[in-house]
Amino acid sequence: MATCWQALWAYRFYLIVLCLPIFLLPLPLIVRTKEAYCAYTIILMALLWCTEALPLAVTALLPIVLFPLMGIMEASEVCIEYFKDTNVLFVGGLMVAIAVEHWNLHKRIALGVLLFIGVRPALLLLGFMLVTAFLSMWISNTATTAMMVPIGHAVLEQLQGSQKDVEEGNNNPTFELQEECPEKEVTKLDNGQAVSVSSEPRAQKTQEYHHFRQGLSLCICYSASIGGIATVTGTTPNLVLQGQVNSIFPENGNVVNFASWFGFAFPTMVILLLLSWLWLQVLFLGVSFRKNFGFGEREEERKQAAFQVIKTQHRLLGPMNFAEKTVTVLFVLMVVLWFTREPGFFPGWGDTAFANKKGQSMVSDGTVAIFISLIMFILPSKIPGLTQDPKKPGKLKAPPAILTWKTVNDKMPWNVLILLGGGFALAKGSEKSGLSEWLGDKLTPLQHIPPSATSFILSLLVAIFTECTSNVATTTLFLPILASMAQAICLHPFYVMLPCTLASSLAFMLPVATPPNSIVFSFGGLKVSDMARAGFLLNIIGVLVITLSINSWSVPIFKLDTFPSWAHSNASQCLLKPPNSTVPGL
Repeated sequence: MATCWQALWAYRFYLIVLCLPIFLLPLPLIVRTKEAYCAYTIILMALLWCTEALPLAVTALLPIVLFPLMGIMEASEVCIEYFKDTNVLFVGGLMVAIAVEHWNLHKRIALGVLLFIGVRPALLLLGFMLVTAFLSMWISNTATTAMMVPIGHAVLEQLQGSQKDVEEGNNNPTFELQEECPEKEVTKLDNGQAVSVSSEPRAQKTQEYHHFRQGLSLCICYSASIGGIATVTGTTPNLVLQGQVNSIFPENGNVVNFASWFGFAFPTMVILLLLSWLWLQVLFLGVSFRKNFGFGEREEERKQAAFQVIKTQHRLLGPMNFAEKTVTVLFVLMVVLWFTREPGFFPGWGDTAFANKKGQSMVSDGTVAIFISLIMFILPSKIPGLTQDPKKPGKLKAPPAILTWKTVNDKMPWNVLILLGGGFALAKGSEKSGLSEWLGDKLTPLQHIPPSATSFILSLLVAIFTECTSNVATTTLFLPILASMAQAICLHPFYVMLPCTLASSLAFMLPVATPPNSIVFSFGGLKVSDMARAGFLLNIIGVLVITLSINSWSVPIFKLDTFPSWAHSNASQCLLKPPNSTVPGL
């Protein structure tokens, strides 16, 4: 019997892939409508995504097969969804990020900020969080975490060495997590016996070092997830939102662009990052802020050990070379072009120089990203000149370009590109089959619930759901349904779609929830209970901050207090009853 169960467990993914389609067959066989056929595809893909019986990207290819066979969409229509403008933005943005990572520019930024902030315990946590969050705004959350964790552990190893110096009576301690005791408190009473503070049990100091190690590790993976929400290209769910908005509401006028998203999400990220820092500080360093910030007479001596580690690594990078300077200039140029293309509060270069007859911009954020990445393929990585080819003595060789296709091919996550396309295909199939409209009609009772409560509950639901499944899969499944619901109750679609997109990045409780969590967990020193204890309250804080943002500064940015004309799926239905002209609570 035990052998039989072991065999079933070993072949569980094969069984899931074979049995799930058969188990769900009654739905399309009994209800012979396009809505049912599309629902069959979505449910099947959702279960395969949740179980990961197939790779996520492989599951995302199912619409290419199922939609034409079921008569929902033609194959040519489905395939177009796999390389839309949002996918182009994803590719172009990642190419630039790969160049930043390839030339170690991200490491130079990280070490420079840490040198500036300092290495007092609380400030060290803040420094790592600020650097990780900033880098994850532009490059992969996974790559950022993979780079920052070794730096953090190198600093921690030096801190542990400093603790040993203190325990051994070194007269020049470099750093300690304990608050320095005044001379009049050199001794204390313990069961009537005088015991020196300096003879504090080694186990206690080791435990405190262990807590600090846990806090520093968690602050890196959490801030990587938090930082990604600040820009459209920072994390994939943001791109899913942009793509699905443009697909479901083609007349929206490109409301979600780099500038508008940054104005909405960046303040949210800053508030959530600071609250996370305070929570991790209290949880792992204690509530003594005087100790956490390292105030004391010998502070300058104590911080030298950890500071020296960072300074040494920064010195090993050497001066900035030609490639790093070029990548920096191109990166800044890309961000400036993104901000000024179609900012909304003043005419951008996309609205004026490159506008069509309707006055709409003919270029997109993807155009800018591809343009900058193409320049990187053209410019050399060294000052133009000929050098000796080490493989062929006596022959001259030109320096390689800043970005080469081999580098891009090795580091580009092509699976995410397919996953994005699969999500867009699902959204389009739901619209074509009528499933979106059917779901919207079934959700009309939600109009009797205050919109602010609806937004909060849905954000909390998505935050819980994303702990167990991919955040990309979560947004892919939820956003079309939320858009239909908003249309049915005449609520601005962004009022539920924006907070749920941000909530999908609040994966803080489990190691399997997101790659940054898995990377930190693999380095050791953390238990699942430690991550769950820290992440539970952080999830609640995150949902509350998102609720604050969607009911305050995002209202004028996206005009959430009115129901937009481009969102009318059935104009007469919304005209028969007054739409939500204001967001309750504002």
